Amino acid sequence: MGIKVGIIGATGYVGEELVRILCRHPRVTGITVAAKDAPGQPMSRVYPHLAGFADMEILDMDRVPELISGSDLVFIALPHGLSVPVAREAMAAGKRVIDMAADFRLPDQALYEQWYQAAHEAPDLLGEAVYGLPELFRSAVRTARLVANPGCYPTSALLALAPLMKHGLVEQDSLIVDSKSGISGAGRTLALGSHYSECNDNVRAYSVATHRHTPEISYYASVLAGSKVEVVFTPHLIPMTRGILSTVYAELLRSMDAAYLRRVYRDFYSGEEFIQLMGEGEWPETKWVQGTNRCCLGLTVVGRKRLIVVSVIDNLVKGAAGQAVQNMNLMFDLPEGAGLNYPGLYP
Repeated sequence: MGIKVGIIGATGYVGEELVRILCRHPRVTGITVAAKDAPGQPMSRVYPHLAGFADMEILDMDRVPELISGSDLVFIALPHGLSVPVAREAMAAGKRVIDMAADFRLPDQALYEQWYQAAHEAPDLLGEAVYGLPELFRSAVRTARLVANPGCYPTSALLALAPLMKHGLVEQDSLIVDSKSGISGAGRTLALGSHYSECNDNVRAYSVATHRHTPEISYYASVLAGSKVEVVFTPHLIPMTRGILSTVYAELLRSMDAAYLRRVYRDFYSGEEFIQLMGEGEWPETKWVQGTNRCCLGLTVVGRKRLIVVSVIDNLVKGAAGQAVQNMNLMFDLPEGAGLNYPGLYP
């Protein structure tokens, strides 16, 4: 049986990427899109590279009830703070929901309100939402009505941290995540910081010690560890379009070599089709994953007790739309890689 999907907020970069992936998905038989921008126009007029693949009309936002009614699953690709009423309406209609924003990622209401400086409009749904990082929470995703798709930075960081947390291998107060992202992570909305002349030939740290992905990384690292973990996280904007490279630093609890740790990671991610572990002396690059749903990991040990892990993903695919489709596949009991098994783009 085919799946009919609706995408609300389809004209942003994440929405477009969802359309690009889903229009080739072997089990998706219908895609309906809505957005406040370009209503009444075909999707392929807003994004000409989709011509012949995604020529469906963009519905105005006042037609969202129509979109929900005709969908089996609704992707919400709206800015933070706008997902709650849509999710509630879709769930009331018996539809399954994947939210791409941060509205349901933190199940702790007080933590959410502390970092987002706003009251949560649906605290009753926070406990039901499942954090959609399939490699770590696969069984819960399968049966979920509401999936909170992870942030792009947390995806890269948590996949690097997970084996360490589950096996209790590091000092929990020693975790540092240094991440660098391409400009598409800022979205399509015009902003001074993403203007070409502002970001070209420039690298800058931003939201130092205050970035809203910090509690998300720390919270789920704590879930994996079974005790409270505080991660120091610093994001940087670099002059490229796509990709995230996160370098994770940690102090090991005891001396161990890189070969042993690679075995730990290899065993932890055994059978995971979207995780690729590098060999000795190999360090992943963002171009290796561009356009794919893969995460590549490389690691080494300095002085036998200082660990360095490098994680790379495409922020719009494994960091957003691709991971959402991976979650959809789980929710509908499809092969996890359906619609996602293709090589990347190079150069």
